[in-house]
Amino acid sequence: MEHVLEHPDAGMALAQATVRASLFLGMNEAILARTLGLREPAVALILNSEKPINPESKEGELALLLVRLHLSLNALVGADDRKWQFWMEGYNKALEGVPLQLIQRVDGLVTTLAYLDSMRASR
Repeated sequence: MEHVLEHPDAGMALAQATVRASLFLGMNEAILARTLGLREPAVALILNSEKPINPESKEGELALLLVRLHLSLNALVGADDRKWQFWMEGYNKALEGVPLQLIQRVDGLVTTLAYLDSMRASR
């Protein structure tokens, strides 16, 4: 990942992608904070484009997973707000939980992403 360090804008690009993903997934500031392992004031700065997310930091790794989750879900359901909201807020039998709640923990984020990736692969 040496090329990431050479591009100081990578942190802002990741922050912007994370904001887009969180909006698409129906996440509020508190949920995004729990998902990234940050305090809400730090997330507020990210949401206001005032703080980058270093892709090589722990929150950067989690943000990258969240962006991947967004892209996977978007590929499966498209931009239909009702479909993604139903998917994120409804109980998922395969995941044994509600995705919006599950992704607030690292293991839930990873499991949810793996599930979506497998759904995409089987299409």
